[in-house]
Amino acid sequence: MAAAPGITHTIPERADQVRNRARRCSLGGRPLAFDREIYKQRNVVERCFNRLKQWRGIATRYDKTAESYQAAVTLAPLLMWLDI
Repeated sequence: MAAAPGITHTIPERADQVRNRARRCSLGGRPLAFDREIYKQRNVVERCFNRLKQWRGIATRYDKTAESYQAAVTLAPLLMWLDI
């Protein structure tokens, strides 16, 4: 699957992939760009999603209407921020 224009990946390459590309020389392809600062920001977002999934009502979407689900998704981060 080709990447959409303007979207870069933020996952670091594994060491074995780097070695394999070096072994293949020019046939190994172009090394992928990696930005450590963007990766740190991605980590924060992923940890936030993981904490949201701990809320059973959000993870399983018990709410019948979109409005009540949106309210739960809005309320949960606020309660997490308040550490309640």
